[in-house]
Amino acid sequence: MSRLMMLRAGCALPLCLALPALAQAPDAAADQSAYHDQRADIVVTALIPRRQGDILSGTTVVSGDQLTRELRPSIGETLARQPGVSATSFGPNASRPILRGFQGERVRILTDGIGSFDVSNTSVDHAVAINPLTADRIEILRGPSALLYGSSAIGGVVNVIDSRIPRRVPDEPVHIDALGTYGSAANERSGSGEIEVPLTNNFVVHLDGSYSKTGNLDTGSYILTPALRAQAAASDEAEIRDLASLRGKLPNSAARSWEVAGGFAYIGTGGNLGVSVAHTDSRYGVPSRYEVAEEHEDHEGHEEEEGHSHEDVTLAMKQTRVDLRSEVAVNGGFLDSIRFRAGYADYQHEEIEPSGEVGTTFDNQSMESRLEFVQAKRGGWDGASGVQYFTRRFEVVGEEKFLPRNQTEQFGVFTLQSLDLGATRIEGGARYEHSRLSADADDALFFDGRNRSFDAVSGSLGISQAILPDWRIGLNLSRSERAPSAEELFARGNHAGTQAFELGNPDFGKEKSWGVEGTLRGSGAGYSLSLAAYHNWFSGYIYESVADDSVCQAVNGGEELEFPCYAYAQADARYYGFEAEASVTLATIGTTKIAADGLADYVRATIKGSGPAPRIPPLRLLGGVEAQGERFSARAEVEHVFDQDRVTGFETPTDGYTMVNASLSFKPLMGNDRTTLMLSANNLFDVEARRHASFLKDYAPLAGRDIRLTARFSL
Repeated sequence: MSRLMMLRAGCALPLCLALPALAQAPDAAADQSAYHDQRADIVVTALIPRRQGDILSGTTVVSGDQLTRELRPSIGETLARQPGVSATSFGPNASRPILRGFQGERVRILTDGIGSFDVSNTSVDHAVAINPLTADRIEILRGPSALLYGSSAIGGVVNVIDSRIPRRVPDEPVHIDALGTYGSAANERSGSGEIEVPLTNNFVVHLDGSYSKTGNLDTGSYILTPALRAQAAASDEAEIRDLASLRGKLPNSAARSWEVAGGFAYIGTGGNLGVSVAHTDSRYGVPSRYEVAEEHEDHEGHEEEEGHSHEDVTLAMKQTRVDLRSEVAVNGGFLDSIRFRAGYADYQHEEIEPSGEVGTTFDNQSMESRLEFVQAKRGGWDGASGVQYFTRRFEVVGEEKFLPRNQTEQFGVFTLQSLDLGATRIEGGARYEHSRLSADADDALFFDGRNRSFDAVSGSLGISQAILPDWRIGLNLSRSERAPSAEELFARGNHAGTQAFELGNPDFGKEKSWGVEGTLRGSGAGYSLSLAAYHNWFSGYIYESVADDSVCQAVNGGEELEFPCYAYAQADARYYGFEAEASVTLATIGTTKIAADGLADYVRATIKGSGPAPRIPPLRLLGGVEAQGERFSARAEVEHVFDQDRVTGFETPTDGYTMVNASLSFKPLMGNDRTTLMLSANNLFDVEARRHASFLKDYAPLAGRDIRLTARFSL
């Protein structure tokens, strides 16, 4: 069956389900589903929407003024100050979230419950094709329940929720939201706007667009680490010596992007049905990895280099995607509603050399759909079950091709069941997933083609107990299985993004793990506390390790390697860590509340026989004081990230840093909380900061002092 036929069949199913029910509801009302509940403490990604305190696993919701304050051009940097979250920080433009030390294939990035349909999981220099500027809220779901969105979500799920497919009929004739931001560190100028117009009592049309442009990022410090500067300063070559004094602007980090989208929805008392189309276009620079080692001659008189340089490459990315969402209110004895989500995208990006020539092209076509059956609550029992289908066709063409053309197809069945006994709550989830991965024969990669199939079963069981009024303690047990990705199975070529010749293993088995997580949540008059501690044991954990060059040369036709040899391997591993959040009201002066809050997170990861897992974020502490009034609010916070000296053999240690941030916001319109003016200062003292989880940390520090002015308008 062709992709087009599968998409048509998938789209026809919700239409058949939805139209009869919708036809019974000529008088529309606002969407009554829990998906439309925009209260900050409701987590809609949890399959059965619940309050954060009712969920056994760790959850975070970023919305409102907090989202406005944290908003950055990339989803990774937008979320980097949330508990348990770091970012890949491959320069300011390609930054993907890291959850509990997991990244890439072990974290799912979604938009309204459906994948981002990009290749950001393939390499750290590839940006996520989701625009935070158009987000209404962002939800982070960690722990066992995240596996209901795919076996690759063992680290967690990030779900960006927008209103591109409307969820309600506006009360006003025209509803307008607009956002504009200026940031000094990169001369960032960005703006977005959306408009919703009710055509009748039932139909709504939506249009939105955004534009962002940045210059080279001002780091406020030296570009290279002290060790690399010392090495450069000792060079006999003037060009290399000059690198020791390079500071301030991060070369080749400018970006420009735009996006336009339209959506249409029918919303009635019997359910809703909507569709949207979006196009994204982006071009951004990849910061350079400078070569500070000098050339020398080997014993045969040939010139060699100690290390490898990286040219000023820019990426030109574009994506066109179509999304569909429908929901039917069944209101039956067993089923409450039926939901359907589907999306298809055509993605491409070109890696453009300094000469202007296209070096490598990445093409990706993906489709994903979810059908969910939400049960009616019967006593204390409720739940939801469903099926999910995903397909991807991925091809790399050009001089840095490191993968054969490959296809991935996954089919999953899942359920989540919950029993509320009052003081005791029990929750269980299970997922079965069948994956089929195939790669075409490719003479350029000396690859004869392979096909693999995997059947993965994952499950979790959790229990929480009330120990005091508004205080609960919980325990989760989970067993998960993950099929290897196409990159882990079939890679065999030079990959400039990671500066490695990557070698996969088509004979890999499944990655399996056991996990346990304990939680404690509570609140009282003027305070709240949330604690989570977790431990995961892996067998068949897939990771990259340094290998002898002869290993990669053997599969490369005996040719010389452009980059060092890194081969994927499997071994036992374990991850453990904790996250903690707390807040307390210090005083109330009139209508102004003064509160303090803090968070801490830590993760430790070890691969048996190899040592520490690479790029694991160190211990972090963040604390803030905020004055919250009806129209004014002010906040100051301090973030301290500790040294990371627990590293692998191919990493360097990373110094810690302390950042001070402050913000001031004003709501100029009485009764309109969504219209806000905000002035913020990030990294107020212009400290040098490097994120250990970044491949580029030794060559690309984080932003220096960044004064940001943001205006959000809603009418």
